[in-house]
Amino acid sequence: MPDSHHGSARERFLAFRRKQKKAPILSQQTVRARGLDFAVFTSPPVDGAMPLLCVNGGLHFGHDVLWPALAPLSVRRQLFFFDQRGRGKSQQPPGVRTARIEHDAGDIPAIREALGIDRWNVFGHSWGGGIAMLATAHDQQAVNKLVIVDAVGPTSEWLSRLHSGALERLTGERRETLARLDPESLHADDIATHGDYASALYPAWFADREFGAIFSSPRANSATGAAVAARLRREGYDWIRTISTIRVPTLVVHGEEDLLDVSVARQISELIPGSHLSLIPHAGHMPFWEAPEEFFRRVEAFLD
Repeated sequence: MPDSHHGSARERFLAFRRKQKKAPILSQQTVRARGLDFAVFTSPPVDGAMPLLCVNGGLHFGHDVLWPALAPLSVRRQLFFFDQRGRGKSQQPPGVRTARIEHDAGDIPAIREALGIDRWNVFGHSWGGGIAMLATAHDQQAVNKLVIVDAVGPTSEWLSRLHSGALERLTGERRETLARLDPESLHADDIATHGDYASALYPAWFADREFGAIFSSPRANSATGAAVAARLRREGYDWIRTISTIRVPTLVVHGEEDLLDVSVARQISELIPGSHLSLIPHAGHMPFWEAPEEFFRRVEAFLD
């Protein structure tokens, strides 16, 4: 929770924002890869700097859950975002119900090749961190550095603790709303069910719940995303063997007060040889909002 020395998350956020330039407008293009049309968004080029691919989390959402939150990174490098298959403005794949997170990971090297990029840095947040790790493991010659932020765990074990942990964090009407929802219902790929649950859980992702209340919960609206999320919950997953093959310089960033326990970040860091674990105090799942000064300082230092 906020302390008097560091101020509230809202104060830190506003103080940081006041020092930033206006976020640039992203350019949009359609990129054909693996038989699908992907919406790809880029910030202005920066001469001499390696580009950075940013992979959003949430499974249901488009790139805009990370933009313009990551706009400060665009000052020193060109950023690439894309809407994952069947999300945002990207084409829905055939046979939606067979969608897997591994398909999302496989799209990244194909998009890179379609863009004509030989090497780039990769950034992934939350479920996007999982996608980024899987993609990097299979495209290591093209990834210069990897940054994963509050990423999901290398196995699905953490999912079993998420609901009870969120209930412990919430109070009043917010807790009652989440308590009425059964996480077992997420084993089905109903979009409305996933949307209701994501909205109810959203406040628990913040260390400072009052600050979190000023952000609108993104609404799940993707059949592909619902199918991927349902499969992961229904079948579980184990990426330990794949993640442990990564030999790319890696920064593992995690908010100390994230609903996703710090032990998950420690496990990832132990699996990737030579990776650096960076815990950010006074921050939950979105350290780029709750502790932006510290977050961007650490990420910039690693990428530079």
